Amino acid sequence: MYYVLLSGGSGKRLWPLSSDARPKQYLKLVNKENNTMDSCSMLQRVWEQLEEAEMTSHTVITAGENQVELIHSQIKPRGIVVEPEGRDTFGAMMLSCSYLCSELGAKKDEYVTFLPVDPYTEYKYFEAVKQLEQVVKKTKAQVGLLGVVPTYGATKYGYILPQKEEKEYLWVKGFVEKPEEELAEQLINQKALWNCGVFCLKIGDLLNKAEEYGVSQEYHKMFRNYNRLPKISFDYEVLQKAHHLVAIKFQGYWKDLGTWDSVAQQMNTDTKGNVVLDDTCRDTQVINELNIPVTVMGSTNLIVVASKEGILVADKSEAARVKEVTAELQYQANYEERRWGTLETLHETKEGEISTLTRKIKIYEGMNSSYHFHRERDEIWTMLRGRGELILEGNKIPLQPGKAICIRKNQRHAIKAFDELEYIEMHVGNSTGNQDINRITFCWDEIELAGIL
Repeated sequence: MYYVLLSGGSGKRLWPLSSDARPKQYLKLVNKENNTMDSCSMLQRVWEQLEEAEMTSHTVITAGENQVELIHSQIKPRGIVVEPEGRDTFGAMMLSCSYLCSELGAKKDEYVTFLPVDPYTEYKYFEAVKQLEQVVKKTKAQVGLLGVVPTYGATKYGYILPQKEEKEYLWVKGFVEKPEEELAEQLINQKALWNCGVFCLKIGDLLNKAEEYGVSQEYHKMFRNYNRLPKISFDYEVLQKAHHLVAIKFQGYWKDLGTWDSVAQQMNTDTKGNVVLDDTCRDTQVINELNIPVTVMGSTNLIVVASKEGILVADKSEAARVKEVTAELQYQANYEERRWGTLETLHETKEGEISTLTRKIKIYEGMNSSYHFHRERDEIWTMLRGRGELILEGNKIPLQPGKAICIRKNQRHAIKAFDELEYIEMHVGNSTGNQDINRITFCWDEIELAGIL
């Protein structure tokens, strides 16, 4: 049995913290599984639960190319299925099946269960997930699903409609997507289940569909022709057309952390960052990532989020609309997390053909950047704290606070931190930021080899 954790997408309902450069599943906002006061990301919490359920040795993660470094900075997965572009869940699941066969040696008649990365749930949820394979085999169903027994008429979840209930499972009649409140109450009376987006099926049943789109089943070939697959969800491409579906019930704590009001309920404190929350406030949470203080007074049922990307002040009852309200905003990510550290944009200008960018870089102890060069810009570095080493065109340069370095166009360079290192980096040229990065290798041993230098 294989498991795939679907971790693509950006979760823009959690703007301004979440963005394409910093998706919601990597934000360290929720309580850990062990009920400590420490916060972790959705990915870290789910991975911890998968480890407890002894499932990680058979689990891979599917995510976009821009998320690979973030994943490695937070967990140690067995493998990462890299999507060259976002094509919704059908493409992601098809590519995952190809990876399992081509890279891990899975057989087409073996089963795979796909799980979302953002449920906030308890240990026994994963024990229920492990039961799906046997139910699908026993019933010879096309797909097996996991449904949560509702505790109220939620309008933000999809529902699984039951047709006939057996002792260990139920046959599925159909689905309803995010109903109005009145319909949601009717669905509960019909014993419908919340659809938590867990799907179990035979690997070959999905992989064999590749031929319909003129795509090879081999992983690297499918990767190269990924844009031939339809941009559609698994629900619409497979589930809505299937006639032989089963589901098992999960009766326990489960929540989809897709909006600010649901995330706020799982935070271990009402404030994060430099915040003063006056005692006249009720049911209010404030998150501040800025270097300036935020004070909130006399509020009720409010979520306040301040970051480099923007500021949100919203009544929790309206928080689910953040994505649509901010859809037209145009901005560049000012804060990014990488496997090796973080980048924070401080200032940016453009005059004529010349652009400048100033940002603060943090590199974690023992980590290093890639060995790379820039064709269109020079860089000026000023060390703030920590110790490390710069390799610049074959020369090793020790780094300590106060050290200033100029790196010219086309000069190959990489930096390694001996302890946590922080410096100011200024770009001057025709390109700035993440443009014009020509990477050679991430491996420090390779960087030090005379042949590469």
